[in-house]
Parts: sequence; C-alpha cells; structure tokens
Amino acid sequence: MVYISKRSVTLFFIGTKSRIKYAQIKGTCVMSVESKQDFFRLSETDRILEVHWRSGSLKYRDFELMDEGGIAKLYTCFDENLRRRVVYKTLHDHLKNSEIETQRFLREARVTANIAHPNTVPIYELGRDRSGSLFFTMKHVKGRDLRAIIRALRNGDKKTSELFSLSILIDILIQVCHALVYAQQRGVIHRDLKPANILTGEFSETYVIDWGLAKVWGEPELVDLPNSNYQSSSSLTPSGRSYGTPLYTTPELIRGDSMVDGRVDVFCLGSVLFEILTHKQLLQGETIDEIKDELLNRPLPKPSQVTPEKEIPEPLEDICCHSLAIEPRDRFDSVQALSSALQAYQASTK
Repeated sequence: MVYISKRSVTLFFIGTKSRIKYAQIKGTCVMSVESKQDFFRLSETDRILEVHWRSGSLKYRDFELMDEGGIAKLYTCFDENLRRRVVYKTLHDHLKNSEIETQRFLREARVTANIAHPNTVPIYELGRDRSGSLFFTMKHVKGRDLRAIIRALRNGDKKTSELFSLSILIDILIQVCHALVYAQQRGVIHRDLKPANILTGEFSETYVIDWGLAKVWGEPELVDLPNSNYQSSSSLTPSGRSYGTPLYTTPELIRGDSMVDGRVDVFCLGSVLFEILTHKQLLQGETIDEIKDELLNRPLPKPSQVTPEKEIPEPLEDICCHSLAIEPRDRFDSVQALSSALQAYQASTK
C-alpha cells in the first residue's frame, strides 16, 4: 500500500532507471516519470569491500558544493563504502584554527548525534581530513528549507501554494516542536531557530538543523565577542556571534540575560509562525541597535496588522502573539504547551 499525502511523493522502482512522482494537486493525483541516470542498482549492494578499505575522509569522493555561509561549507559527496551520497560539512579554511568556531562545530555534530529523533538529521561520522580540518557527514535530505518555501509563497509561486497550504505549514511547525521538546528533555535548547534551519523533504519529513549555538544544560557557555562585533548585515550570523542570527533573536538573548530556558525556543517558534502567517519577517531592523529597539522598546505587531489583506485565523494569531511575549513568563511555559495549542487548532479545522 502506498500513502500519498497532499505533498509530493516519489516512488523508486528497483531495477529501473526511472522514478514516478505523484503529487496531489486540487484533489487530482498527478503522475510523471523522470529519468535518473545514476539510479540505485542492486549490484551496488553486493560490491566487495576490499581488505584494505578506505576509512575516514578518504572514502568520500565526487564532491559538489551544495551551500556555504560565513562559517562553513556544505558538499554532497559519495561514500564509497556504503555506496550512497551524503552531506559533508567543514569549516572555511580561515576558521579551522578558530577555537570558538571549532568548539561550535564539534558541539553541532555531537549535539545533533545525541538527540537522534525523526525530526533531526542523522549524523554519520565526525573526523578530520588529511590536512587536519574537521568535518562531519550526515544524511542528504532532498527538499527545501522553510525560508525558500515562504519566499516562494510571498512571490506567488502557484506550485508552492498548491503543495504548502497553511495546514501543511502548521503540520511542519508541529514536527519542529516535537524535535525541540525531545531536545529539551535531553537538556538542549536550540536558540537559533529560523525558517532556514527547518528542512522539509520530498516524503513530507521535517528536520531541525544547525545546533551549533545550542545551550547544553550544565555545560559552560562558549566565550563570545561583544555584540558590537556583528557585521553590518544583520541577516547574517558572523564569526564570533553571541546569540545567533540577529533578525531571529529573542529579547532575553539580545539583552544578554545570564539565565535562559526553553522559552527562548518558544519565542523563536512564534517568530517562525509569524512568518508562516504573513510571509514577512517579524523584525525588520538593519542594525543591531535597530533590532534591539524593535524588540525591547516597541510593541511587536500582530500578523493581521502586517498583512491586513490576508485572512489569518484568529486562533493562530493568538498562539503567535502568546509565543512572542517579550517577557518569558508571559509566553507559553514550554514548547510542549505551544505544540499542544497548534495541534488543538489543527484538530478544530478537520
């Protein structure tokens, strides 16, 4: 039996070089056949593993740059031993001797590996290449991040609108909540949640990524540079960052509060929900001072105030505003409470 969701589903047939993709669009099941030259073959499973087999970084080949930011680069590459493509992450060369970025890189790999959950990306290996540079490998997720989806919705992309209704986007956010609840049960707070750190795959799976700024209870904080060392582009997370991406920060982080808890992630989820509802970012400041002023000295707008032309469900607006309370004590007291509110809304619309 094959379950076909409202989003796209791809079926792979063993022994062929094609794949059949189904998508449910306006109640109609659409099928298309795509050629795939490098389709998986059963002969790959029976390949002999040599006695003198390659290990560590030596077993990866066919590197292709996938993405890069100010801190690290992501490649897709082929694992010769397991005969599959994986994602390979490594720091930029000029940062490989940076103590703080090295610590954060190791923290990201180890935290992600130790909060294995259906909504976190599996980590395969952590090591150093022949030059001594750190790397880790993880599952290659075929799909898009929520930032790209929201951008496409904002631009009126018809196909994206058909595949990602508001109900589907809320389901994605509930899956994100599940990952964060599990992480917090393990003593981990994400602290840098944003649409770009939420991946959705072609089989409707959702993943929370980039745990490099996670707070681990009982562990010392990494040393940070002063806030003034942020780059002028507030949409980036520069080297030496102290509280993640400025446009997605929280009041307690931008104030530099010494004690934070899981309600930091509640605020971040509220910010993501705001963007889902409005297709616009909550914060618009161009400098750290402007963002700080927005967060601490002005009332945050309601989604309906930002996009009065949209029919935003009142219960979702209430959930969003509750999550975005400036003081943690005025928010949902946990990610689980927020998740329960979202699930109750979904149930009421069925």
